[in-house]
Amino acid sequence: MADSVGRVQPLAGLNVLDFSTLLPGPLATLILAEAGAEVLKIERPGAGDDMRGFRPFVEGESALFALLNRGKRSLALDLKSADAWTTLEPLARGADVLVEQFRPGVMERLGLGYARLRAINPRLIYCSITGYGQNGPKANVVGHDLTYLAEAGVLSQAKLGSVPPVLAADIAGGAYPAVMNILLALRQRDAIGSGAHLDIAMAEQSLTFAVGGLAELFATGKAPGPAEWLLTGGSPRYQVYPTADGHWLAAAPLEQKFWQRFCELIGLPAELREDRRDSEATRAAVAKLIAAKPASHWRALFAGEDVSCAIIATLEEAVADPQIVERKVLAHRLAVAGRKMAAFPVPVAPEFRAVPGVAKAPKLGEET
Repeated sequence: MADSVGRVQPLAGLNVLDFSTLLPGPLATLILAEAGAEVLKIERPGAGDDMRGFRPFVEGESALFALLNRGKRSLALDLKSADAWTTLEPLARGADVLVEQFRPGVMERLGLGYARLRAINPRLIYCSITGYGQNGPKANVVGHDLTYLAEAGVLSQAKLGSVPPVLAADIAGGAYPAVMNILLALRQRDAIGSGAHLDIAMAEQSLTFAVGGLAELFATGKAPGPAEWLLTGGSPRYQVYPTADGHWLAAAPLEQKFWQRFCELIGLPAELREDRRDSEATRAAVAKLIAAKPASHWRALFAGEDVSCAIIATLEEAVADPQIVERKVLAHRLAVAGRKMAAFPVPVAPEFRAVPGVAKAPKLGEET
């Protein structure tokens, strides 16, 4: 199916059944939908996806739910009812992809396990997203983004005491690997004609985020402690420094040529520029220099220089950044209760998405 300017999206004609809730699965199916797939969301009658109850609300509608479910359709269905299979069988026969996010064994108990669906649709790509995978001693342990990062050792690499501001396990450990493997499975299906069961475990996928710590652990037998690795706070070349007016400078002049220019610009004494001699002394000296001037001074000083430095922006400033505006990152719009807002930015290249327009999230059960 072509969009309004005759462009065919790469996943046009792909039918997706989405049994997932909250963030990982819905984001994965949103990415597929933005690339042209038709996504039918299966929801509980009455309440629907739990995300429908998450704030903030616009005229009683969850903006968070709307952001993650833009352009999908909704079918309200009690999966435990005696006639659920009557409704789902023809949908399963015609589906290309199924995404589910229940704990292992739940879909089987509902009569919707991979083996049964594969028997009626051998080409089905069945993607299960869980915390720990379909097997193993933790397979049925409940968890969320924070606990997956904790058990993957990722949080041990940072200074502790605050909750990370990114949902790394849900998004980069759940949604993104799900999409990646669905696309790989589609490519394989083109070659061999049959689908697959994909087992996406967010906790183990989160191990990837500890790349530096794993390198040291595998090479030396000992992992770095909190804020000890180069990119987690163990170097003055990769730090966040407070400015005189309460803002913060994110400084990442890692490469030697960037570091030398950074040191020249801030006036760091020559004897402290070889930071391997006493990295803490260098870090303290840099911090003192940065703290002596306001953010505007550093922004102007570093403008046009190859030093890899930036003043930490608020989210309001980030979405208004000229780079974001010029590249039309937020050009797609979302209608929530009659109000238009920017749609969720997804990692799909502009040429693979429909022409920017206004879409909405489905009303609960509108396809029932």
